[in-house]
Amino acid sequence: MPIKESELILNPDGSIYHLNLKPEHIANTIILVGDQDRVSKITKHFDTIEFSIQKREFKTETGFYKGKRISIVSTGIGCDNIDIVLNELDALVNIDFKTRTLKTHLTTLNIIRVGTSGSLQKEIPVDSFAISAYGLDFSGMLHFYDIEKIRHTSFEEAFVKFTKWNINKSQPILVSNSKTLETLFSSEKTKSGVTATASGFYGPQGRVLRLKTEDPILNDRLHDFSFEGLKISNFEMETAAIYGLSALLGHNALSLNAIIANRATGQFSKNPGALIERLISYTLDRILDLGN
Repeated sequence: MPIKESELILNPDGSIYHLNLKPEHIANTIILVGDQDRVSKITKHFDTIEFSIQKREFKTETGFYKGKRISIVSTGIGCDNIDIVLNELDALVNIDFKTRTLKTHLTTLNIIRVGTSGSLQKEIPVDSFAISAYGLDFSGMLHFYDIEKIRHTSFEEAFVKFTKWNINKSQPILVSNSKTLETLFSSEKTKSGVTATASGFYGPQGRVLRLKTEDPILNDRLHDFSFEGLKISNFEMETAAIYGLSALLGHNALSLNAIIANRATGQFSKNPGALIERLISYTLDRILDLGN
């Protein structure tokens, strides 16, 4: 049965609604960035750029890096935007826009987030690279999907008990990355852990300006929590949503984080721009080992 026009919304030119992309515009390897200005900071390394477009905060450029076709897509900030981007990227490769039906043979995308983050552990210092082995979702967005087959309930139950999690908040969900991508991108330059994905930047990450938080010692509990060797390594606002939707849709996903702040020590990078440039170069060179 065809997907209704109200569910799969296409622009007059046949492109998908928010991203403004057509299927031929994207590669099977996609780098996600939050900041639209970071797209060109990556594609400046490309040999050629074949396509570029922007609608709202969603900017896409596709081209070739040392013979490898790659798309860079900016998502903006937060899990609500990830919900749009992941669903529309999947639709571009797995739905026939002419018939509005699912394709018989589904395509698996390799989705790699390159972003910035703040560490919660002293042993993951400022100016380091952190791989998100898992994403721990605090945002609640994933609860709108059938997630039981991808979550890790033992970890979640232990976490809720240890942190005295307020029942009025969304139940945390732990989702794994693609272990294939993790193996490819791991090296002596990377550290790994569980990335907590918050629903905001200030209160949801324990920052206090004028507003008090509901649980002023939650970050201390995040720092101290450990389950079967897994610790909460860092905070950001997208990773768990990327992991959850990718797992449900059958895509490979990995989040690479440039650690620009350390919440445990109060330090902030003296040159975050240079750190991000190093992570971009590291990511591009590792992508070359991915299959088509």
